[in-house]
Amino acid sequence: MTLKRHIFKTIAVLALMLCCGQVRAQHLAVKTNVLMDAALVPNFGLEMVTGEHSSVEVSVFGSHKPYGLHCTLLGIQPEYRFWFNGRPMIREYVGVTALVTTYDIGLGKRVYDGDAAGIGITGGYAFMLSKRWNLELSGGFGVLGFHQKQYHKDDNYDDYFVDEAVKANAWGYKLFPIRLGVSFSYIIR
Repeated sequence: MTLKRHIFKTIAVLALMLCCGQVRAQHLAVKTNVLMDAALVPNFGLEMVTGEHSSVEVSVFGSHKPYGLHCTLLGIQPEYRFWFNGRPMIREYVGVTALVTTYDIGLGKRVYDGDAAGIGITGGYAFMLSKRWNLELSGGFGVLGFHQKQYHKDDNYDDYFVDEAVKANAWGYKLFPIRLGVSFSYIIR
């Protein structure tokens, strides 16, 4: 299944949750991670309260040649959060997150072109700045599986094609910091 299908299915399920879920006052927020913004990776998140101690967040991000580097990145990251104080979107939480991304990155003389998916545990703290604005610090660690073409810039690129399809020559799993953020959120309702 392609990454576009995964992203479409995730957005469809979350849209269904938003339409059919029980949403009360001050339980929907939009957010952005300023660490990703500083790396020139635009991102947008939507968080919805699903219970007295829980919320669901979905973030999407993408970038093409930030700072003129050979880097193209597109991904989606849903997360379930459990809030300890009984009021979601305020104070400390733990969560479970997933990450699905496609990338084409050049580092030095190496090129990495592929897809990755992962799951991990997160934690964070949300500070209430005003009635509508929050500042959130978050971090998490997880396992990331990848399937990619990995080659040197000077390689013969045609060697990576088999029957007009790109042949992956590297795959595996790595422990990875699956989330790191300083986010501002605006509570819509």
